[in-house]
Amino acid sequence: MTQLAEAAATTRRSRVLPLLAIAITVVLWASAFVAIRYVGRDVSAGPMALGRLLVASILLGLWVFLTDRSSRRRGGDGSSAISAGSTDPQPLRRWPDRRGWLLLAICGAVWFGGYNIALNEAERRIDAGTAAMLVGIGPILIALLAGLLLREGLPPAVLLGCAIAFAGVVIIAIPSGPGSSSDALGVVLGVASAVAYAVGVVVQKPLLTTTSAPRVTWLACTIGLVVCLPFAPALLRELGTASTASIAWIVYLGAMPTALAFTTWAYALARSTAGRLGATTYLVPPLAVLMGWVLLAERPAALAFVGGAVCLLGVYVARRTRSRA
Repeated sequence: MTQLAEAAATTRRSRVLPLLAIAITVVLWASAFVAIRYVGRDVSAGPMALGRLLVASILLGLWVFLTDRSSRRRGGDGSSAISAGSTDPQPLRRWPDRRGWLLLAICGAVWFGGYNIALNEAERRIDAGTAAMLVGIGPILIALLAGLLLREGLPPAVLLGCAIAFAGVVIIAIPSGPGSSSDALGVVLGVASAVAYAVGVVVQKPLLTTTSAPRVTWLACTIGLVVCLPFAPALLRELGTASTASIAWIVYLGAMPTALAFTTWAYALARSTAGRLGATTYLVPPLAVLMGWVLLAERPAALAFVGGAVCLLGVYVARRTRSRA
């Protein structure tokens, strides 16, 4: 009876913990759009990305070091992976193999490096809510890439959702008022962020079957940090004139939406499919709009709301079709 109770408790944890992990991820990623928008007043795109990744890399590296030290004291590596659809833990490597390093390099450079730079620059031109709605097309791109590269399946109707979502992007890009001439570039950068995000998720997924989530996140983050090192002189210069609040927000970006949220995301991703988990991020745009309204007293233009709704409709159509399939 005790064994049955323990098995039931383990099953409940295996279901609840990934849900809790993705909930933390969604809330923190939504807050990141607001933080980036605020910091962008004082710090430019590249230096902001470097500062964020520096904080995150230090914290994640410390966590991995302490975990390794604790594992050695217990006489093992203390780690295991759970592949999607399986409850059997698999032993993890301490370091990736040659193919794993290649995937890490792509993930770190494209997602942690390219995504952050593109998004930071986008939010210097468009508001946090609009940027979040543009990045919100990421789940469709993840579904497309996961279907093609991870063999998770690609129903033809997913293309319909993709077309609807990109129609929403076009609507968002329509100038809606004075001073909006630069919005088109902001929209392009927002879409580029979504592409980088999708590539990063799909490339990260295979890594989590052989290497622990915190280690994958730390290594990818550190690679992104190296990519952003050319911005170091600008970061030092801009921090000298930035407000205390902006510096605090950079630390927050590194500690919470990056170090914590990317780890909880990787934890959940190791226990789900990339396409299915990517769909949960459609909750980020509404939260980002609400946070931007409350904390920054800004909200997207009317057309941006319409375009964002169309984007989310496209995501819904694509995900609903995949679920039925």
